[in-house]
Amino acid sequence: MKKCLLLALIFLSFNLTGFAQGKPLNLKCEYLINPLGIDSPNPRLTWSIDDSREGAKQTAYQIIVGKDSTQVVNGQGQIWDTRKVASDNVLVTYAGKELEPFTRYYWKVNTWDKDGSQSSSNIQSFETGMMDISNWTGAWIGDGGDKEYEPAPYFRKAFEAKKTIKSVRAYICAAGLYELYVNGEKIGNHRLDPMYTRFDRRNYYVTYDVTSQMQQGKNAIGVLLGNGWYNHQSIGVWDFHNAPWRNRPRFVMDLRITYTDGTVETIPTERDWRTSSGELIFNSIYTAEHYDARLKHEGWNTPDFDDSKWHGVGYRGTPSQNIVAQQIQPIRNVEEIPAKTVKQLNDTTYLFDFERNMSGVTRFRISGDEGTVVKLKHGERLYDNGYLDMRNIDVYYRGDREKDPFQTDVYILSGKGEEEFMPKFNYKGFRYVEVISSKPLTLNESNLTAYFMHSDVPPIGKIKTNNELFNRLWWATNNAYLSNLMGYPTDCPQREKNGWTGDGHFAIETALYNFDGITVYEKWLADHRDEQQPNGVLPDIIPTGGWGYGTDNGLDWTSTIAIIPWNIYMFYGDSKLLADCYENIKRYVNYVNRIAPTGLTSWGRGDWVPVKSHSNKELTSSTYFYVDTKILANAAKLFGKEDDYNYYSGLAEKIRNAINDKYLNKETAIYASGTQTEQSVPLQWGIVPEELKVKAAEQLAKKVEEAGFHLDVGVLGAKAILNALSENGQAEAAYKVAAQDTYPSWGWWIVNGATTLLENWDLQAERDISDNHMMFGEIGGWFFKGLGGIFPDHKQPGFKHILLKPNFVGLTQFEAEYDSPYGKIISKWERKKNNVTYEVTVPANSSATFFLPDDIKGEERSINLDAGKHVLKLNIVKKK
Repeated sequence: MKKCLLLALIFLSFNLTGFAQGKPLNLKCEYLINPLGIDSPNPRLTWSIDDSREGAKQTAYQIIVGKDSTQVVNGQGQIWDTRKVASDNVLVTYAGKELEPFTRYYWKVNTWDKDGSQSSSNIQSFETGMMDISNWTGAWIGDGGDKEYEPAPYFRKAFEAKKTIKSVRAYICAAGLYELYVNGEKIGNHRLDPMYTRFDRRNYYVTYDVTSQMQQGKNAIGVLLGNGWYNHQSIGVWDFHNAPWRNRPRFVMDLRITYTDGTVETIPTERDWRTSSGELIFNSIYTAEHYDARLKHEGWNTPDFDDSKWHGVGYRGTPSQNIVAQQIQPIRNVEEIPAKTVKQLNDTTYLFDFERNMSGVTRFRISGDEGTVVKLKHGERLYDNGYLDMRNIDVYYRGDREKDPFQTDVYILSGKGEEEFMPKFNYKGFRYVEVISSKPLTLNESNLTAYFMHSDVPPIGKIKTNNELFNRLWWATNNAYLSNLMGYPTDCPQREKNGWTGDGHFAIETALYNFDGITVYEKWLADHRDEQQPNGVLPDIIPTGGWGYGTDNGLDWTSTIAIIPWNIYMFYGDSKLLADCYENIKRYVNYVNRIAPTGLTSWGRGDWVPVKSHSNKELTSSTYFYVDTKILANAAKLFGKEDDYNYYSGLAEKIRNAINDKYLNKETAIYASGTQTEQSVPLQWGIVPEELKVKAAEQLAKKVEEAGFHLDVGVLGAKAILNALSENGQAEAAYKVAAQDTYPSWGWWIVNGATTLLENWDLQAERDISDNHMMFGEIGGWFFKGLGGIFPDHKQPGFKHILLKPNFVGLTQFEAEYDSPYGKIISKWERKKNNVTYEVTVPANSSATFFLPDDIKGEERSINLDAGKHVLKLNIVKKK
């Protein structure tokens, strides 16, 4: 037992023993487990330490990389051997021999603990892909159709493998979307590959191990192409039908066969492939798919299929010269959700209710007469008569509502027994599905199944409280986040599917506390770099076909270019994304500095969708100008750019002073007119002078108390208000706002049945009324911060050192778990009247500082904690 000089504080430490203390676990290459087909010449290698002993840490490491797994097991690294390095680093960039394309490398880590004992990891691997565009053998091919031609193109190639096969890899890149088949079997469980990019500037290819699908002798490859965002035939206000890259889908592929005798044969895309249209007669990423089962080519992707009636293919232009590996967590059908109820509305219409809002698709099983037309209409709301109401989500659709109905799949039956349909190149946002048939059908719950579809990012955070409203709200926030993650963060999965920049950075901390999403954000920030104009300007939505370069695409939205790389650095301790974006951030800040030489600017959208108040846009936009400039200065210091650091530090202070000189009443500590947003945004982002923070927070608390602890904010205030309160001595007020369950509040949505977050506080609003939106999602991160008190330390980022600042308010029980790069952090507390038991788990190789809340007794206001589990007994002092 460890004694601590604190009145009414008992400090206990526990040693938890295990059978493999110090063993390196969670080995990843480029944040992926055993990735296939990477392009990075210097991949990042990461791991953590399994050691629950008190004070556990790594004192040294050794990385061994080789082509022969047996030699690596035996400690022989022909490609790279770091030898023993005295370091506690768990993120190391590869610096061995030059990596070769198409090569599997094996690696392991040896680590030494605090006592000098060595432990070894299991063997992991990574495999390189093309590494360079010059290594492609195949040609870009297509079917010769026009971009307005609707039926999807099918392609096939039959060939023989004349020797005994050792391994086979398929490398495929498409402008559009694809499904790949080998000998009749669909390859992989990814959806919507490749990821959406600015197609004329970046294209992703994907690598598959298809060894088990191949056979000696006759084989066949099948590829089906979809339009995706490359060929947007449906018309919406966002102008994707006018995108500069728009064209008929095309693809390139190399099938690389390695035989047991060591020889290699490549089957490339060439003019000897065959193509035809088929049963997929229309597909739109934005609206739906139409499928005529009568046109199905049975066995089209098998070796013995007769393709004599199919046509030849032609060469097509390469969409860009930047074809790179898709090193991103893929989109998948992650969760199967059965229909909860089904109601027959008339002889030909049924209404299925899944009792959850989600992004995804439905699988329809049906038997019926040939030619029967079934429409599956997906939506979020119902009319009073029980029929589907699309008015909240089809408002920006400008297409033909008869020929291409919004979010409505069309299936034409073949009449050949039980049939099954699930869209291949589309997803929707929905809770309900209205099934309408041209002939009477008998349906029940088993006929329709939903799939929650999103980027399959691993969950790493968990919240558990004695307040069921909080538990449901955390779950609903994550549902909304995942519904809006499709290789890039979106605003909503139905009405728009756009990568709105503001929505992305408002939710970044919620994202990173709950999910391991670094690969998605590195991809999205590459999209930012691709989209940025030479003068530094960014569009509202990224990627874009051209829309979004208006007058409001300013700082409160497009600060993604700085805020997200900084948060990735804080949460992962990895500065690569920040370095990759450094010049882009600088270009962006310099642009704003040119148009706003005083340090004040109104460039932005403002506090979007507030309850009723209207906040000063110059105040909020200038605050984000300060934030971006401060991040740039910090990055300059990190990267040793002294001149930049001095210049941008000075600029940041100039902006801060300009804001305070114009908008801060130094006597009252009120900003502008004192709305919740105007008061919370300067507190959240460090604008308030240190000596006025307490008073400014008191004024904010007074403001929310006057509103009955209800919200009166839009998106900027929703991001700031809880943090501004709980991090400045007003945690009780923050709790009351978060726990509010009457209008307007987050809880109001939940008690009214929401399973995701909404776009509008007002359930009766007539615009901005998506029922699956992430822009108000900061509360999902606040649970970890405002109650759990888990913060990264900018001096030792990636939770190498953890700042623990919990607030023991409102609840009797609270627990937050977060899987940091070093291991699981647990912040758990139980309150009984004025007594609090606080349990903390600090992972191996990390440390923490616990800061006592103001209402806790104790002469010392902070306690340093080593790795291990700690229990603290605390007494709360009642406020006078």
